[in-house]
Amino acid sequence: MIAIYTLTSALHDERAVAAVTREFLGSLGITYDLKGADYRDYGAADLNLIYVRTGGTEGIFRPLLAQLLPCGQPIYLLTSGKSNSLAASMEILSFLRQRGVAGEIIHGSPSFIRERVLALERVEKARRQLRGMRLGVVGQPSDWLIASGADYERVQERLGITLIDIPMAELQAAYDGIPDDPAGARIACGEPLFDAAPAVQASAPGAWRIYKALKALVARYDLSGLTLRCFDLLTSVRNTGCLALATLNAEGIVSSCEGDIPALLSMCIGRAFTGVSGFQANPSRIDPETGEVLFAHCTIPLDMVTRYAFDTHFESGLGVGIRGHLQEGPVTVFKVSGDLSRHFVAEGTLLRNQSQPDLCRTQVVLRLPDVSYFLTNPVGNHHIILPGHVARDLEAFLAQ
Repeated sequence: MIAIYTLTSALHDERAVAAVTREFLGSLGITYDLKGADYRDYGAADLNLIYVRTGGTEGIFRPLLAQLLPCGQPIYLLTSGKSNSLAASMEILSFLRQRGVAGEIIHGSPSFIRERVLALERVEKARRQLRGMRLGVVGQPSDWLIASGADYERVQERLGITLIDIPMAELQAAYDGIPDDPAGARIACGEPLFDAAPAVQASAPGAWRIYKALKALVARYDLSGLTLRCFDLLTSVRNTGCLALATLNAEGIVSSCEGDIPALLSMCIGRAFTGVSGFQANPSRIDPETGEVLFAHCTIPLDMVTRYAFDTHFESGLGVGIRGHLQEGPVTVFKVSGDLSRHFVAEGTLLRNQSQPDLCRTQVVLRLPDVSYFLTNPVGNHHIILPGHVARDLEAFLAQ
């Protein structure tokens, strides 16, 4: 929902200003709730706009600032440009900048304003969805992820997300407390398990216990998502977290592999715009001449795929990996750094799915406009593949 509040100088004729307001807002083609000069519920809507209707409103705005700041959104100033409203908006925005308060003037043609307002609504909806999230870091990043830690304070400040360290010992204890249930695991895994190799079928009960153990941690710590140092499970329980993470993601509990916190944050941001967690994968092969990149990993959210089969985890030959098939067509590749100072986002096309024996089980080939980034200035190795073209929304979100 979009709420529009107003600033109006008493020197202007209210009937004339009201007529301009109806004409201007009506030309935008958006659905909104016009609040007028009553700011008591400012911040309750997904997007809150201040329509500066006239000049001479700077002094009216100044005492309002303390009431507006708790909202946590940038101050968005909407102006038609009539009655010196643009000049007043510029003075107000300068006042905000002097105080380190984020803000923006929304001004231009009706079509430009409409697109910008709708984009900001999507951004602020995403921001509200992320704010207050609690994400578990189960076991810390894997040893080889030397560039994939995170600045916990920065993440809290920028995204409103709290990162919570959880020792692997807690997961092990939860796993040990769950009885083995082969029949229940077969029912939960469904038909694909019946077509899997005997070794995969034998691993399913343990893989499902890992899922239940992680769900216990989710409940204990009130988590919206987690990242798992999953390779430790190869030695501790001779199994993998691939099935557990695929299932958790499909349930809306955003979950990344290998303790990769930046990948987890990227998945959370991506889900806020697309409704799915995204496919965390490694670029395994790159063709700089064609722009084709092969991405692969052994788990993928089960709500992303058109079909899937179970296999073993590639590197170890253990557990239950996922061989997923993604819809061909437009995709977005996305990744943020752990301190949120850098990011990569690019739109491309998923050309084909493949199944080669020498790679992780889910394999997709994308064409991107410029692959030099991966070879010269990457943000870690894992990247998130999201359905559709959402780069503009992600860029707008990260620009705030």
